[in-house]
Amino acid sequence: MKIKILILAFFCYNIGITQNKYFTEQNLSINKFIEGTLLLPSNKTNTPLAIIIGGSGPTDRNGNQNFQKNNSLKKLAEALSIEGIATFRYDKRVVKQIKQGIIDKDIMFDDFIDDAISTSNYFKKQRLFNKIYIVGHSQGSLVGMVAAKNRADGFISIAGAGQSIDNVIIEQINLTAPQFNEETKRIFAALKKGRTVKDYPQALTSIFKEDIQGFMRNWIQYKPTEIITELKIPILIINGDKDLQVSVEEANTLKKAAPKAKLMIVKNMNHVLVPIAGDNLDNSKSYNQPNREISEELIEHISKFINSN
Repeated sequence: MKIKILILAFFCYNIGITQNKYFTEQNLSINKFIEGTLLLPSNKTNTPLAIIIGGSGPTDRNGNQNFQKNNSLKKLAEALSIEGIATFRYDKRVVKQIKQGIIDKDIMFDDFIDDAISTSNYFKKQRLFNKIYIVGHSQGSLVGMVAAKNRADGFISIAGAGQSIDNVIIEQINLTAPQFNEETKRIFAALKKGRTVKDYPQALTSIFKEDIQGFMRNWIQYKPTEIITELKIPILIINGDKDLQVSVEEANTLKKAAPKAKLMIVKNMNHVLVPIAGDNLDNSKSYNQPNREISEELIEHISKFINSN
């Protein structure tokens, strides 16, 4: 008990603390790249910890980006903490870089994996929690999948792709802008061979501009269906059937690769983890509506999985 008190004191030193009846909230720096929020359930010790990893883009600890605020990861963390599960969620390192106005143009997908590994190792050394689970959302699913091997007691994928990112993008281009399908395939083929591509369609600049081709080249090396087979821990795969970005088929692909994993398709849940009763317009609007309630079914599946493994 004495050790736990000392560890908690270490967590609390020189950081802000907020208390409510359900959990204690603490801002915490893991290292110079990782800053996040730790929620500890009130009046409970020796709880499991869920490390929550955000999706693509400059996503902060709450699941938000510039001009897009939905608090998806904040709501997820708070709901799990109310269920007696400690949570830690953190800003992607690029968020801090943007705030400081110093963006690393050489940032790689591997850097996100390093951050997830550093976070897992940090809490493992503290020995404050009885188990550590990695929860990855969207791009964070693949990041967490790699980091979880030999480090976590369980892994949870939320809206995670089953295909490698090149195949995901090719599929999306084929659906939304089929006139660029062959060009997209050509560019990815060149990137896989280590080449830099200068002749890409202007419409695809956000995907293939030269200063992010190194990142993309690094990212496409990771194949989720191969990585998930290496995990020898309990796995939960979750997808919403109203997700506009990641289809249910991606979750099915992961399940086929890992037959022992549990698969849960959450009815009416979209990519930002809220129930959608309306059409695609209503779905899209929810990306910038932080007051929407998170899916109760999602929380039920995750908390049951963590508390039973």
